[in-house]
Amino acid sequence: MKRAILCLLLLLLPGSVALRAQQTYTPEYIVVTGSPSLIEWEKFKRIPHDHWWANFVHASRIRLEELRQANGDNALITWLVYRPGYVRRGERQEKQNLLQEIQSVQQKFKLHLVFFDTKQQFLNYLNAGQPRDSVKIADFEYFGHSNRACFMFDYSNEIDSGSKTWLHETELGQINRADFAPHTFIKSWGCHTGESMSALWRKATGQKMIGAIGSTDYSGSDDPGWHPTLGSKNGRWTN
Repeated sequence: MKRAILCLLLLLLPGSVALRAQQTYTPEYIVVTGSPSLIEWEKFKRIPHDHWWANFVHASRIRLEELRQANGDNALITWLVYRPGYVRRGERQEKQNLLQEIQSVQQKFKLHLVFFDTKQQFLNYLNAGQPRDSVKIADFEYFGHSNRACFMFDYSNEIDSGSKTWLHETELGQINRADFAPHTFIKSWGCHTGESMSALWRKATGQKMIGAIGSTDYSGSDDPGWHPTLGSKNGRWTN
């Protein structure tokens, strides 16, 4: 009985080992950026995607700046960018090195920039890119093409109106639940994620993911605090 009372007191003490153990991780704030489409595939559509190569980069940049301002100069803010799509867009359409443009954002906001080329590299970073016993994901946000069932990192960039590099909702079990801090803020700014993927994300990871019912619109502004908006009158955010 005395032992049980002692354990209870340890849990209640503000400076107890039990409470300190819950607070010893370093938070990591992650923004993921997919790549834009190519006009060679999109020019035949009634409404082509991604007239501007920086649709997703621009939206990510605004959010990254917010995270830096809110969490201070020493916060670990990681920017995961799908590299091959920006290489292709730069070489075939823009005729410039877009990776340098992305790196300039990294330098301005002192970010941990990680380029990934494959889905496995993306998953490897989430699970083992940091020592996950001491560094936990406290914020995870996705800017890029998506549908109801997956993130499409290279939609209409390598093949017409499709993707060869994606993260599907049936693959979410490959993300380790222990990667995340309690009550991580998670949001997909892509289209349709809230229609299916959000529910399976929660089932697989134990964390809620806000996603859109309907499409999202990246034709935004340079105003501080701007984020992609819902693309239809009947659209809404859900988790």
